[in-house]
Amino acid sequence: MRLMRIGERGAERPVVRIDDDHYVDVSDLTADFGEEFFGGLGIAGLRDEVDRRAAAGRVVRFAGERIGAAIARPHQIVGIGMNFADHAAEIGHAVPPEPLIFSKSPNSISGPDDDLVIPRDSRKTDYEVELGIVIGRRTSYLETDEEAAAAIAGFVLVNDVSEREFQQERSGQFMKGKSAPTFCPTGPWLATPEEFADIRALAMTSAVNGEIRQNGSTATMIFDPLFIVRYLSRFLTLEPGDLIATGTPPGVGAGFTPPRFLVAGDVVELAIDGLGTQRQTLVAAG
Repeated sequence: MRLMRIGERGAERPVVRIDDDHYVDVSDLTADFGEEFFGGLGIAGLRDEVDRRAAAGRVVRFAGERIGAAIARPHQIVGIGMNFADHAAEIGHAVPPEPLIFSKSPNSISGPDDDLVIPRDSRKTDYEVELGIVIGRRTSYLETDEEAAAAIAGFVLVNDVSEREFQQERSGQFMKGKSAPTFCPTGPWLATPEEFADIRALAMTSAVNGEIRQNGSTATMIFDPLFIVRYLSRFLTLEPGDLIATGTPPGVGAGFTPPRFLVAGDVVELAIDGLGTQRQTLVAAG
């Protein structure tokens, strides 16, 4: 299944995408795709009813509605840094022996096509196409890949937007450069795991003003999604609806000589196989 949230910011309603043109409205079954849904009714509880409604012709045609983030504001957003060796190399970092973990503020989440706001005093705003994992149950201390797989509700496309000066030059943790409003475009949909034959074989791309910058694959991840979920569960309790951004391939603005950071008016487009596309226009903060 492919879960979406459509409607104006703050008034999104949950739907299930049937195809490019149609969806099933499920707002009478759950108020939103957030912690309460993933920890309660969940994907399994939704599936049969969606199938019944689709078979009965209870489908609605998309009518140009705004697409919101694929999930409601999560309890936490956890990022994995340097998870592609060639990306680590391009920005001058060694490959970590264990996953490098950082936080993004949950209120940085935004719709996949919403404007991306450059923070005040920013000179180094950057893009990062990433595979996102959405957690489906409260969990900790996972021991096996099978347990990790059972804890995953689905996968989403994420732009892990970063302000490199705030992140690396301002005497603090990565969170400083990761958490500005709109710095986590998510969606357009959450795809459940059975949608993928191999989550480790998905093409990932980003482009700025039509120029391809990143052209990678989840196949070159150092730490795969199941390992990441299992690893994180040793250090923190993962809650239903939590979002994990799993790292980016090479081609970010900081990796060029000279660097090629984003400015107002730029258009960023991102895509991952099976997870749709995003398109953001850069605007300056007011």
